[in-house]
Amino acid sequence: MRDKAILEMRGIYKSFPGVKALQNVDFTLCKGEIHALMGENGAGKSTLIKVLTGVHIKDEGNIFIRTESGEEQEVQIHSPQEAQENGISTVYQEISLCPNLSVAENIYIGRGDSAFISWRKMNKRADELLKSLGIDVKATQQLASCSIAVQQMVAIARAVDMDCRVLILDEPTSSLDDSEVKKLFGLMRQLKDRGVGIIFVTHFLDQVYEVCDKITVLRDGTLVGEYEIENLPRLQLVSKMLGKDLDDMADIKEEAPVFEDKGAAPVYEGEGLCSSEGIKPFDFYIRPGEVNGFTGLLGSGRSECVRTIFGADKVTGGKVKMDGKEVRITKPREAMDNGIAYLPEDRKRDGIVGDLSVKDNIILALQVKTGFFKPFSKAKATEFANEYIKLLDIKTASVNTPIKSLSGGNQQKVILARWLLTNPKYLILDEPTRGIDIGTKTDIQKLVLKLASEGMSVTFISSETDEMLRTCSRLLVMRDRRLVGELTGDQLTQSAVMNTIAGGDKNAE
Repeated sequence: MRDKAILEMRGIYKSFPGVKALQNVDFTLCKGEIHALMGENGAGKSTLIKVLTGVHIKDEGNIFIRTESGEEQEVQIHSPQEAQENGISTVYQEISLCPNLSVAENIYIGRGDSAFISWRKMNKRADELLKSLGIDVKATQQLASCSIAVQQMVAIARAVDMDCRVLILDEPTSSLDDSEVKKLFGLMRQLKDRGVGIIFVTHFLDQVYEVCDKITVLRDGTLVGEYEIENLPRLQLVSKMLGKDLDDMADIKEEAPVFEDKGAAPVYEGEGLCSSEGIKPFDFYIRPGEVNGFTGLLGSGRSECVRTIFGADKVTGGKVKMDGKEVRITKPREAMDNGIAYLPEDRKRDGIVGDLSVKDNIILALQVKTGFFKPFSKAKATEFANEYIKLLDIKTASVNTPIKSLSGGNQQKVILARWLLTNPKYLILDEPTRGIDIGTKTDIQKLVLKLASEGMSVTFISSETDEMLRTCSRLLVMRDRRLVGELTGDQLTQSAVMNTIAGGDKNAE
């Protein structure tokens, strides 16, 4: 082990049926260091953390811990309990504490600890711990009455009191506002000064450069590299996460037809839109026949922006016009009534109704618009379903086949059929091609361009920048839940997108 290392993972492999999640990954954490673990969706971050905390058992590799006495020791971690015994604690984005109990009870629950000799002693000990960490909350206060930020700090206090030497913070800032993030960073720096090694998993680039000492980047289950923060400019970090070589990157933009009528009034126009999911106020418009898109790294806020437009998340501010007239859109039904359709990012959670048939899934949105007290006849529903099964070439044995029996690509086509059946004027597609075969991807891209040629407005989101560049005539770039740029025409290149994500010229060098 390195002299200052308190944790080393060497040659870690982990596979699941059909997936090599980690391949020969190394990771080193030093004492008194805040170390960012970065990578896009599927990079292997979560799997590596779960191997370290005993949620998953590694297939191959070694894990070494430096004990409090300074000795290097190889450990086998088969459970979260064993990880805790080795001084490794994790605080997740979703707080795993008991909101109905007091702060003190949450700190000491489940521990055979002398603090439980009396309530008075337990509360006194908790108050001393909280004060030493600068956490402004009383031990006797019910946890549910505390903000999410304070709840996370209580979880960290619990870990500290259990003598953790390695603290894993998994997306701790995703639900916090700016002032709460500053308080959390203050606590992280205090723990760093005490010698605790912190693994910080986040998608927020600005936060990484504000608080971290090192960055380890994973991509597709492999190690890209470990870097000192001052030696890795933001643009290079984005390049390494996306797997694009800046030195010989070619402009892959293919000339696609643009159907936008630039003289027409916007179909949809939003001003100062923001949501409960931390989206900072942004302006947005789309014209008839235009295909535009939100791009940015995972967690940048691209999906949250379109959820704000559709009213799927709580809208906390902004004005909306449809065809030049001011309208109210704060929930999906209002969006649907104004001719907006939305295919969500997670088709299994938010899209398909698995136990219903293909036919019932296709007619669902139109039935909502029409009203459930005016159901379609079986013959009419079958007619609708057959029309779109043929139009989109959906592979299904019949209209009555349960949708959960279909492949992912065909499930996606069914959800697309559901929204096309409502005859929308504005269609939002969030990751419509994720997890589906190349042929179906091409079909959906062609369909998007065909719909635009017929005058429909489409917002298209994809994790694959190449796909966005092929499909969109205008890209809105997101970073850290904020709109940071807009690219059109000759600006639509990989390098321009990455520069904008990274923060412009000041971070490019």
